[in-house]
Amino acid sequence: MDVGATRIDRSRPPTWAAIVLTIVCGAILAFSGWGEWTSRNAEIQNVEIDLGNLAHSLTQHVEDTFELADSLIRGVVTALETDDGKPEAFARLRTILKARKASLGRIRGIFAYDERGDWLATTEDVVLSNYNNADRDYFSHHRNSADRSLLIGRPVQSKAGGQWVITLSRRWNHADGRFGGVVVATIDVAYFAQFYRQFDVGPGGTISLMSRDGAVLADNAEPGPRAVGRPILDAIPYHPTSGAMHFRRDGEAYDRIGFYQHAPRYPFLVLATRTETDILAAWKRDAFVRITVLVGLVALVIAIGIFLVKQLLQRQQLALALAAKEENFRLLAEGSSDIVTRVELDECIGYVSPSTMRVLGWHPSQLLGKRALSGVHPLDRPQLQEILDQLRKGIVDEARATYRMRRRDKSEIWVEATIRSTRRPDGELDGFVAVTRDVTQQKTLQGRLETLAIEDGLTGLANRRRFDERLLEEWGRAYRERTSLALLMIDIDHFKSFNDSYGHPAGDECLHTVAGILADEAQRSSDLAARYGGEEFAILLPNTDSAGCTRLGERIMRALRKAGIAHEHNPPGIVTASIGGAVCRPGFERSAGPASLIEAADRALYAAKDGGRDRMVMAGEVIDLPAGKAPATVPA
Repeated sequence: MDVGATRIDRSRPPTWAAIVLTIVCGAILAFSGWGEWTSRNAEIQNVEIDLGNLAHSLTQHVEDTFELADSLIRGVVTALETDDGKPEAFARLRTILKARKASLGRIRGIFAYDERGDWLATTEDVVLSNYNNADRDYFSHHRNSADRSLLIGRPVQSKAGGQWVITLSRRWNHADGRFGGVVVATIDVAYFAQFYRQFDVGPGGTISLMSRDGAVLADNAEPGPRAVGRPILDAIPYHPTSGAMHFRRDGEAYDRIGFYQHAPRYPFLVLATRTETDILAAWKRDAFVRITVLVGLVALVIAIGIFLVKQLLQRQQLALALAAKEENFRLLAEGSSDIVTRVELDECIGYVSPSTMRVLGWHPSQLLGKRALSGVHPLDRPQLQEILDQLRKGIVDEARATYRMRRRDKSEIWVEATIRSTRRPDGELDGFVAVTRDVTQQKTLQGRLETLAIEDGLTGLANRRRFDERLLEEWGRAYRERTSLALLMIDIDHFKSFNDSYGHPAGDECLHTVAGILADEAQRSSDLAARYGGEEFAILLPNTDSAGCTRLGERIMRALRKAGIAHEHNPPGIVTASIGGAVCRPGFERSAGPASLIEAADRALYAAKDGGRDRMVMAGEVIDLPAGKAPATVPA
């Protein structure tokens, strides 16, 4: 019996130790696998964010290009309809278009056709009588439809130059409303292809400009258009207007990760993709190295574990380990870069590790017997005192706090401390142990990141993200309190010409000056001046009516004129701005949302531009008032 019992006692420790070792090694491998999978997903998420930023920027670029072309088309349509297709008007239009050829920039050409498709005028140096475009799809569309909106057509091969172009067209009518013909602006497919090839999306990545029916208008393929005019997606996502997607293109053996962005003003979208193989190549290589090292370490741990299990058979090792426990703790505390402090029940320091010399500048002997809270910032002492009281009462056994401490040289640092109560074998509380580390750099970095997240780096105003957040907040507050909410949209007149003439550094200085004017004029603490994008700014005005909004806009225009920033390409000779304003009362409107306020102010801004710039236009209130009150009017 004694021999059997001895054998059982001697065999149980190694068995349980082997079980624990197996569990620990399995847990290490499982957590490592989970970590690698998390790393993989983070890699994909980062790429999705990068592709999203790229798609958003490229969408804005295409919108600016299409807006430029549309403005040229509108001008030609207006000229044709004003003269109602008189022969002398055609001759004058030809002269104007040829004169504009050199200044078209990214626009390939402008073309005007009559109701039969014959060429009336163009920027191209060709014999007009030799060409007819009645066979084009866009011509048939405008001839058969009274819709006068802008049409973005599929790429076609130019009859004048033979290159592939994207067409943007509008219908023009005779004075009696009959179909008069079509005005077309073309943009080289090669222009977008060359522009997109400037961006690195990996060896198999693509950037595609697509119409909303899925047809590719342009992409970054080398050396020429690879899929122009043909769809590359089985289905085009419309809601939400932007997002990430995972798909596989026809004929490809690998998945793609992409991000699409629909344009808010024109019927097109930009799709940026990268191959999953390309994205994960570096991760797979690094993961293989990490897993190989981990497996080697686990094997080493197992070998060490087997060795330790054997040592358990020697009972004298247990006694030696117990005797060395306290000494090992002291060595660990003194070798740690963190401050390990023993606080007695009277809240005085009974022990402090040598790292206090490096962190606080005090030698451990100088702190023994001192009150533990004496070096804590006065504003943070109540927090620490409350934690000690909770530990003393047994409400919690461990707590963590971040607070400021004074160094010996009178400077302050941020520290993070984990405080735990300690008890005697009988369960009676006998003090506290605090492990403290310096987190000043982390706090500083956190503050910088918080500032960067809401502030525009160039102007110092709130950025677009902060503006969107405040708009939602103020909309909700105005809805609850049934107050008004106003918005000003400010756009610097002919800012592109300013940049072209004076250079981007001068343009940045101009934006900075305008931002300073806006910040000075938006004087209330509740007002928010923000850089909305490019040369466009926005001011959110809570609890402001139409008259107050108008007064602020007029002050801004006067201040901008007073600044007198020279601008030779702006008719007044100085920098001016067009301002659109809108006011709403969310508490009285059932269907309006924050977007409706932006749209109203934006329409007013474009009305100010179309009216000659350097002026302000108020859109009026954008709500339906309750019964018994006349609705607010929106100026045409």
